Amino acid sequence: MRDVAERAGVGMMTVSRVLNGTAHVREETRERVYRALEELQYRPNMMARALRGFRTHSIGVIVPYLYDPFFASCAQAVSEVARKHSYSVLLATSDERAETEIEELRQLQRRQVEGIVIIPACYGRSRLNTPEFDSLPMVALDRPIARPGLRSPVDRVLVENQNAAAVATEHLIQHGHKRICFVGLSSKIYTMQARLNGYQKAMRTAGLEPECFFEGGEETATLDFVRSVKSRPNAPTAIFASNGLSSRHALHALATLGIQIPDELAFIGFDDFELADILRPALTVVRQPTQQLGQQAADLLFARLDGAADAPAQTRLLPVELVIRRSCGCHPS
Repeated sequence: MRDVAERAGVGMMTVSRVLNGTAHVREETRERVYRALEELQYRPNMMARALRGFRTHSIGVIVPYLYDPFFASCAQAVSEVARKHSYSVLLATSDERAETEIEELRQLQRRQVEGIVIIPACYGRSRLNTPEFDSLPMVALDRPIARPGLRSPVDRVLVENQNAAAVATEHLIQHGHKRICFVGLSSKIYTMQARLNGYQKAMRTAGLEPECFFEGGEETATLDFVRSVKSRPNAPTAIFASNGLSSRHALHALATLGIQIPDELAFIGFDDFELADILRPALTVVRQPTQQLGQQAADLLFARLDGAADAPAQTRLLPVELVIRRSCGCHPS
């Protein structure tokens, strides 16, 4: 700053005022300072500014992992909103483990992030509701966070998981399927449990017996399961895969075993993806508004950062869409 002041022919206080916008500076003087800043390639140290009481203009995003396109797309949407606010994003992954999640959150706090958008981990004892994070603005995405007794409200953005799963299951039932298998990850995950509830409700309303498989996150286990059930006399005639990862592993198993979709086994997945309508047959899916999820979570966070810190917690529940293609047995034009 001393070098900039000398180059612009002003005092260091004037340079500080121009950088921080804390006081009026004449236009001609401000232009001289900006010209000197550019010539000297001056860049403020954001961490040092944070220690002096300035904002870091950074937020943190924690997702379980990035090899699931859903999580990656949500993080991308948050980043796009942050960029419009001239904020940077520090991204971390929890690997679905609460212990890893808490360490990453502490690391982000040490980096002075102003707020967090998080998809909570599902395994282990969550510590997101402990007082050490009470002053950190936080928005839960895809899965809720309970923070009873704490001062800081937590907004959340969710989708209609249960209703969407019921609609998908009912669609298969309308095709005449009576043995529909639910393939998912751990039932401890909020979204999996909600989708399981919707599936079970639709099955029982139709007088059918639910059948569930909860190791859809493992490729080998899914292959073994599909191989075993297809050899039974009362084998399932349809699969409802409850997220992108379980869809991928189920489809891999069906292809490996040479099972034809939908002639031998109908299929609906939860989460759309880029190649879903290119595959043969094109996949019927429940499409989540992924972009909106990330955008609305970021909007809620920036609303708090811009002055609504004490406003009551909001819950936004976004609708989903059943995209009918051919893997369910339909033949759309």
